[in-house]
Amino acid sequence: MLLVAYFIISMTVLSVCAISTNGALDAGGAYYMISRALGPEIGGSIGIMFFLANVCGSALYVLGLVEAILTTFGISDDGSSLTGSRYEALPIGYWWSLLYGTVILLLCVLVCLVGAHIYAKATFLIFIIVMVCLGTIFISFFAVPFRTVQLPTHRNASLGPTSANFTGFKLDTLLGNVQADYVVDYTTGVMMSFATVFAVMFNGCTGIMAGSNMSGDLKNPSYSIPRGTITAVIFTFVIYNLLSLLISCTCDRILLQNDYGFLTDINVWHPFVTIGVYSSTLSAAMSNLIGASRILFALARDNLLGRFLSPAKHTSASGNPWVSVLISWIFVQLVLFSGKLNTIASIVTIFFLLVYAAVDLACLALEWASAPNFRPTFRYFTWHTCVLGIMGCAVMMFLINAIYASASIAFMLLLLLLIHYLSPVSSWGFISQALIFHQVRKYLLMLDVRKDHVKFWRPQVLLMVSNPRCSVGLITFINDIKKSGLYVLGHVQLGDLDVLPSDPLQSQYDSWLSLVDHLNIKAFVNLTLADSVRHGVQHLLFISGLGGMRPNTLVLGFYDDIPPQDQLQDSSLSMCKFSENSSQTEDPEDQNNSAFHFPPVRGGVSLGRGGVWGGKSMGPQEYVCVIADAVKMLKNVALARYFGPFDRTRALQGPVFVDVWPVNLLRPDSAAYVDTCSLFLLQLACILNMTRAWQKAKLRLFLCVEEGRSLKGTEQKLKNLLKELRMKAEINTVPWDSQVALHWQRQMRAEEIEEMESEEGGVEVFANSFPSNTSRVSDEYLQAVNKLILDQTLHPPAVRFLYLPRPPADTSRYHDYLHQLELLTRNLGPTLLIHGVTPVITTDL
Repeated sequence: MLLVAYFIISMTVLSVCAISTNGALDAGGAYYMISRALGPEIGGSIGIMFFLANVCGSALYVLGLVEAILTTFGISDDGSSLTGSRYEALPIGYWWSLLYGTVILLLCVLVCLVGAHIYAKATFLIFIIVMVCLGTIFISFFAVPFRTVQLPTHRNASLGPTSANFTGFKLDTLLGNVQADYVVDYTTGVMMSFATVFAVMFNGCTGIMAGSNMSGDLKNPSYSIPRGTITAVIFTFVIYNLLSLLISCTCDRILLQNDYGFLTDINVWHPFVTIGVYSSTLSAAMSNLIGASRILFALARDNLLGRFLSPAKHTSASGNPWVSVLISWIFVQLVLFSGKLNTIASIVTIFFLLVYAAVDLACLALEWASAPNFRPTFRYFTWHTCVLGIMGCAVMMFLINAIYASASIAFMLLLLLLIHYLSPVSSWGFISQALIFHQVRKYLLMLDVRKDHVKFWRPQVLLMVSNPRCSVGLITFINDIKKSGLYVLGHVQLGDLDVLPSDPLQSQYDSWLSLVDHLNIKAFVNLTLADSVRHGVQHLLFISGLGGMRPNTLVLGFYDDIPPQDQLQDSSLSMCKFSENSSQTEDPEDQNNSAFHFPPVRGGVSLGRGGVWGGKSMGPQEYVCVIADAVKMLKNVALARYFGPFDRTRALQGPVFVDVWPVNLLRPDSAAYVDTCSLFLLQLACILNMTRAWQKAKLRLFLCVEEGRSLKGTEQKLKNLLKELRMKAEINTVPWDSQVALHWQRQMRAEEIEEMESEEGGVEVFANSFPSNTSRVSDEYLQAVNKLILDQTLHPPAVRFLYLPRPPADTSRYHDYLHQLELLTRNLGPTLLIHGVTPVITTDL
């Protein structure tokens, strides 16, 4: 038992020493260590458990002292002597024992109310007394001859003999005490076992936390706690083992099993042991009481339970938390009403084991996090000692009493949830963030882009946002379509760092992260400063993400003349006045003192209700250049139109449809349905349909056909493709002969274009390198196709997916390209124009 107990204690002591030498240690002891390492939730719940453990421990030692007093001075109800001593004068009974315990506890409270300095002086005096008494006990084993000891008369004589022997040093006595041979406890009538005896014995080892509990009262806790704790562990381990060995060699089994006060009977002078027992139990009771008050004070000061513990913050002029002492006294007094020492012992032991496991866990987390600031001066520990300590505590908890252990863990989890909702946000730092960083870095290095396969492709989206106020609908929609992939909100602020006093972006991150929390989306935020929006987007496409987690899809709002609408009416995100040019005109200190918030929505030319860039941040030429840049970088591109007022809750009411038009409507002479871009459209629509919110939506696939072409063959081919791709969609054939006729009626001025290209030399080479996927279609044709799309369904879809051709190679045609897209999507409602450049679908297993 001693080896098991001290193995657990030693592992915990190593963790305590490591944490206590890693920085300034304040009041609260183990609670302070755990809470600052594992966070307020776990630290607070363990702190409350530790408070209760000290409360129950104090009650345990008070009851132990009462039992020792009654063993010497008690007299039964019939007036008979309990021990045969002439000192019996105190009546015995439940209420009498409660009265004696209350008086003893009141004495402890008075000492603790005066202050820690009086407690320290009192415990030092008690330490001297105990050492003298302990010395007489060791002397007695050698000096006292053979004697017969009368067993206590209050035990049932029918259980065995009425006397036992102190034999002195004999080999037969030692051999008779080697085996366990558990019997019934004569004080409770309960059969003993390893677990029940260990539960009582372990309480004699829990004093290792007495020093750390006084951390707020020590001059130099980082120096005193490791040395004092390690010395106490070694000293008590040696004393306990010496006592066990000497007792086993000199006292027969009958004496040990039937007289718990036998040391008094075999001492050279009986009162020495009595004084020592009284002193040690009184010291332990005070130690647990003052430890409980310090833990309660630390919990109240950290404001973990709100106003519930606010009275415990009050201290005297000397800094003594007298209110915490009084509250602890009340709790100990309540525990005294139980009156069952062994029952309390099991609960106290389990509580202490749970706290020790938490201390080991805190040290383990700090060690595994590999944080540079975790560099304790005490280095005699490893993560192995922490794991062994945790395992030892867990095993012994359930061996002692599985029901109590399970109930304690359930109670701790309940406290954890309670503190999570009641406690304010702490500034202690969270070990979980360090552990997550450590693991994420490791797995990111293992994520090899060379091992990417189309079977495991998923969208990793970079959504460019200028002002979130007019982008809420698009932000939430893209969150649905990302399918557990990377999602980055990008923002470009125009400016030049050379002329700015400081980086204006650093103060904005908190607002953007608050937006992510407010919208309940899973996204990262990347902000950049650039001289133009185009260069800013290039920066973000190059640098966003890490390793194998990089955006493969760029999403932009559509460029049109529709004024943006403010969809974000949350006062928490706009707490103070916003100034667009504050970074250039204000002092850096003034800027840091004012919380950044999103600018108000402005009128004029914008990038549409998708809200990507407001005002005149860039023109249509630069906008198409951004699309072309993304295609050159082999990024998929999506343009979102009419998503400003988009509300998913409203859009998903009633029958919900998602329409997909997988043909290039700007190239009526091309009817390919199975190119990379068309399959990318199908994949994104299918991904949207797989999300929980959109599972009931019905996919509708529109097949544009002309007379004279094999209608059934094309439709069947598409059905077979959908079957192979495991996609469920309703195929609708749409005749568009009249629309195609409009296209051919207006001849293109190809000859003039060819002459211009031949005159401009290198343009022809560039055009050949990047052939255009758009032809010179007429406005009449585009308006007719737009009407065709609008007329197809009685029930308008929640969102449409259209084919986005790549920008023309000739940059002079960028305005025409954007104009064609605007005519094609006019008044269509929420629409995504999508251009895919990478294969994303496979039919292989």
